Amino acid sequence: MMMFGVKVAHSLPGRTRFYIPKQLETSHIETWLRSFPGVYSASYNQVTGSLLIYHHITLSLYSLKSFIHKYKHTLKQAACSWKKAIPIIACGTIFLVNWYLQRSSYPAIVKALSYWLSTFTAISTSYDVIKDGVVHVLKARKGNANTLTAASIFASLYMKNPGSALIITLMSTISELLTDYTSEQTKHYIHSVLKLDVSYAWRVKEEGVEEKVLVEDIQVGDKVVVFTGEKIPVDGIIIEGNGTADEASITGEYMPREVSGGDNVYAGSVLQSGHVTVTVEKVGEDTSLSKIVKLLEEAQDKRAPIQNIADTVAEKMVPVSFGLALLTFFFTRNLNRAMSMLVIDFICGIKLSTATALYASIGRAAKEGAIVKGSDHIEKMSKLNTVILDKTGTITEGTPVVQQVIAAEGFNQEDVIRLAAAAEKNSTHPIADAIMKQAKDWNILIPIRDNNAQVETTVGKGISTWLNGKRVVVGSLRFMNELKVKTTNLLQQMQNDENVIYVAYDQTLVGVVSIFDKIRSGMHRAVNNLRHQGINDIIMLTGDKRTVAREMARRLKLNWYHAEALPEDKAFYVKKYGRTGAVMMVGDGINDAPALAHAHVGVTMGAKRTDIASEASDVIITSDNPEMLSELVGLSKKTMNIIRQNFIATFAINGIAILFGALGIFSPIVGAAIHNAATIGVVINSARILWLGRETNESQILRSA
Repeated sequence: MMMFGVKVAHSLPGRTRFYIPKQLETSHIETWLRSFPGVYSASYNQVTGSLLIYHHITLSLYSLKSFIHKYKHTLKQAACSWKKAIPIIACGTIFLVNWYLQRSSYPAIVKALSYWLSTFTAISTSYDVIKDGVVHVLKARKGNANTLTAASIFASLYMKNPGSALIITLMSTISELLTDYTSEQTKHYIHSVLKLDVSYAWRVKEEGVEEKVLVEDIQVGDKVVVFTGEKIPVDGIIIEGNGTADEASITGEYMPREVSGGDNVYAGSVLQSGHVTVTVEKVGEDTSLSKIVKLLEEAQDKRAPIQNIADTVAEKMVPVSFGLALLTFFFTRNLNRAMSMLVIDFICGIKLSTATALYASIGRAAKEGAIVKGSDHIEKMSKLNTVILDKTGTITEGTPVVQQVIAAEGFNQEDVIRLAAAAEKNSTHPIADAIMKQAKDWNILIPIRDNNAQVETTVGKGISTWLNGKRVVVGSLRFMNELKVKTTNLLQQMQNDENVIYVAYDQTLVGVVSIFDKIRSGMHRAVNNLRHQGINDIIMLTGDKRTVAREMARRLKLNWYHAEALPEDKAFYVKKYGRTGAVMMVGDGINDAPALAHAHVGVTMGAKRTDIASEASDVIITSDNPEMLSELVGLSKKTMNIIRQNFIATFAINGIAILFGALGIFSPIVGAAIHNAATIGVVINSARILWLGRETNESQILRSA
């Protein structure tokens, strides 16, 4: 079987022989493989291409082949980098040697050899450029940037000025190398963010025995067992067992779901209690995460409108440059002045600097933990009018906390939490976590339930148990009414904007606890920074009740909110606001996917984001830091400002150079140096986006640049 250009000759437990068609350096490949955890020894034969590896029996063939492929890719990158550097070294060296010899007292034959060597070097190092320029004219019936470069090189040689041709090749190669470097750095940052840890799963063999295997070895149709506290590794259907699944990473809601036979479960969910056996439906390349990797591989191919404008302008300037050269020669009859029109153009600076700025912006975002799936989204984020935020899991942490405790007459707050904790002690429900955390914070000693007292759960209503021979009930108002618990006017004291649970003991209401989903740390700053970025409308969407939504909007000082919204409602509101300007939608769950897809820029944020939401979005923020939203907007605005700077600088510098060249103020070689120096300058100006250091409040840094 051939994979990554590496063929498995044979494989035994702990011993594998590969066949690699291409010869590799023996010591390098062996040293590389020995650095891989679990590999004991590696022996490579250059003649036969055989690579024999002794390794731990748990190492999979996939892991070994991937590691070998990584080595080959590293070699390829190093060779490619060296190949690109050759024209720079050759042109620079020959130019200096020729410049020195032509101005010295060496014999004429030495100067002639130097001249022809310079000519040969100029043509050979720019062969690909010349070929592309000529072929483009023959096929497309119009010139491109390389056509212009080729014409200027041949014009320089015709005028017996190989130094000018060398300078053109040298400096244009440096510009392209800077652009390639920025692109490679962007890919590196993306892959570093997407690096996935190796995960395992418990696969059930035919005889019913469980074995621990890598997730990569799981196949569709396999049976996988998931135990309490483990993350579900695949998408599938439960065929045996039951439990409680935390699907916050799927739905965005913190309430867990009771699952049993016939229910679907999804990779990324956590089984809080119980154990289940799952029939696998999706693994490997079919999972959403694998698709995200592919999307990011394609991200740099998605062009921003500004890139299309840059290319169009650059293309239009090719005939302009040729026209200026002809006009200059017609009026001045000076070939040197006409040639200045060819060696100085606007094309390289515009195209290279624009592409570099957008690549650098994507790379910078990836470095900080945000994956932007295409440069077009960078441009869109710079023009935003409205930001729409989902509530649960985006504005809030998705983890409830106790907000308020009110005790009934004859009880105190500690009594309310103590009795609630006695019932909730062994529960895995998020509300139970909030109660237990409050008990711990208040140093409350939790009483022990009566011997053999069971905790009875009534789905959707609450739980009850026994303490000192009396019943403890924790749950909804409806549950209290059904159990005929005596209520008081205490309910009037509760704020209507909280999610409320009631605690009763011996058929008497002890108190009320309001549970609130805490606003994410940094969300207030994120909202303020977005306003500083020029975004006037910040809206919240939520499926929660109106009173909760109103209070949340008030706390964050949002412009408006829409409560009790279904997924289709969220999509409707995104389209509605999108009619008046560019909209960014930020969400994390399956229910947010339609809205994310309809937004001009869809963003998923946080560790609990769902795979479906990630696929529907244009930007993925891998952290839980909401301030990344304002930083991304700031980065986009900065990127577009730099592109505008580059346009102005390119036209200004090259325009002045063309004027001076036409007037004969400087020679073509000086003109070529000025033009290419300007191109390098604007490319470096674009690439500096990658080099900026991260500060405490980066959005301010980005605004000031």
